[in-house]
Amino acid sequence: MSNSPKENLEKAGITLPTPVAPVANYVTYVQTGNILSVSGQLPLNNEGKLPYVGKVGLNVTPEEANKAARLCAINIISQINAALGGDLNRVVRIIKLGAFVNCVDSFPGQPAIVNGASDLMVEVFGDKGKHSRSAVGTNALPLNVPVEIDALIEIS
Repeated sequence: MSNSPKENLEKAGITLPTPVAPVANYVTYVQTGNILSVSGQLPLNNEGKLPYVGKVGLNVTPEEANKAARLCAINIISQINAALGGDLNRVVRIIKLGAFVNCVDSFPGQPAIVNGASDLMVEVFGDKGKHSRSAVGTNALPLNVPVEIDALIEIS
């Protein structure tokens, strides 16, 4: 693993998508001091489509939801990249991921799903990507996506 997040993205075969614009009365990120808060990101692919839609335990498998969480993380990194003018080296630490999993009431596997995002943060940022997190099950999410994730990041 390189010390360069951009190189790590390239090694992983990831091209950052154009950051998604807000669709309601909010902004996609806010910087206050050295903290960057990224609004909840959905599992949109590079074409702006949702390859995973539905509820985990009903019509989305845990494996698909894990991939959806990875897409959310890619979109978080895209927002970070935009906020930092393309300089991901300014990331000091991924502080926290807040993840919501659209699942049936009896589904207990939210942490394994959110690992799709957590693992990518460490893959891209190394030790700076290790973070605290929440992995919460919920009954519905926007556009019926299986996962939505927001983030707090320390920047220089």
